Amino acid sequence: MIIYHIVTPEVWEKYKDENEYAAESLEAENFIHCSYRHQLDDVLDRYYRNQEKVLILHINPHLLTAKLVAEPSTKGEVYPHIYGRINKTAIVEVQERRLWNQR
Repeated sequence: MIIYHIVTPEVWEKYKDENEYAAESLEAENFIHCSYRHQLDDVLDRYYRNQEKVLILHINPHLLTAKLVAEPSTKGEVYPHIYGRINKTAIVEVQERRLWNQR
């Protein structure tokens, strides 16, 4: 099963020459927020509706070198959290999604 992480192109660009990616939440919350496929549209609508474009990282959890934990959110829905940097070898696809014209 693939898990997904949403990032803005500006943040992703900072890591273009690195072997690992670290979302801002890793420093603030000690993990990187991810989603399952059925959760993506809701997460995009809740947190990224004002973005013109985002990138969706498709991550193979079996290739991660960091710990992956499925944990309930404050509303009780379970989300995958990555406790560490994402090694880019685990990212199997980077999908661009334009949002401004879909809302």
